[in-house]
Amino acid sequence: MADPRVKFRHLQTFVEVARQKSVMKAAGLLNVSQPAVTKTIRELEDILGVAVLERDGRGIRLTRYGEVFLRHAGAALTALRQGIDSVSQERAGGGPPIRIGALPTVSSRIMPAAISLFLNEDTGSHVKVVTGENAVLLEQLRVGDLDLVVGRLAAPEKMQGFFFEHLYSEKVLFVVRHDHPLMRSLRSPFDGLADHPVLMPTQGSVIRPFVESFLIANGVGRIPQQIETVSDAFGRAFVRSSDAIWIISEGVVAGDIADGFLSALPIDTSETTGPVGLTMRTDTSPSLPLSMLTQTIREAARSVAVTSVR
Repeated sequence: MADPRVKFRHLQTFVEVARQKSVMKAAGLLNVSQPAVTKTIRELEDILGVAVLERDGRGIRLTRYGEVFLRHAGAALTALRQGIDSVSQERAGGGPPIRIGALPTVSSRIMPAAISLFLNEDTGSHVKVVTGENAVLLEQLRVGDLDLVVGRLAAPEKMQGFFFEHLYSEKVLFVVRHDHPLMRSLRSPFDGLADHPVLMPTQGSVIRPFVESFLIANGVGRIPQQIETVSDAFGRAFVRSSDAIWIISEGVVAGDIADGFLSALPIDTSETTGPVGLTMRTDTSPSLPLSMLTQTIREAARSVAVTSVR
């Protein structure tokens, strides 16, 4: 039986602090004072009889009990939010809103076709598509701010409380502008990494471990001119206007390569291949509109899978 002393403000405050990993940031987002946030967390810990947060240097982190409670607190807030949204949409004559997190690898390759198919169903649901780093999107999914994440499979330790549905696989490419000097060079492209700026995936990105292992396996050590970025807009503009080399998932640049603006260096990167698919929470049931959108994503992905095979 639920303890009646646990209130909505306890759950909301705890989830926001866990999400921000900062009392100060959570207080600002919740529009309350830091002492009020601290007091609410202490009340929650008194009710539960365990600590849910602990200091981690200058910040804070979840305790083991806090990690367990977060899954249930997030689910409770998600259920409440869905209930409120459903009532609001019913009064407005529309369907429940759908919030999708899409990694850059699928934002341009999958989602446009999937959304077009979904709009033809005329569900009346408002769709929100956001992109960003995998870790950020998964955290938003965990606390109920997103309903679904579409992209590469995360590391096993990041998948607790989630399930993954594989749609297709893709590899990492070394991409340059179509008339880049390395496209005409007879030497190994790996030798050219030291002579040009290299755009690398960030440390928190899903493909970073694949890229690092691949470079090491091919004798590449330190890269002198290295720029870390998750911005496909910056990467695309910078590579097209310079001699930079962009190490990026195939799906992000598939359209640019097809249009002839960018080219992939002749490097066999098949060992960087990884699964792309749908990540959802195990403790929630999708609404009918979300199920329909999920199906249109599957349909859009099938065409990509066929193209990749060719």
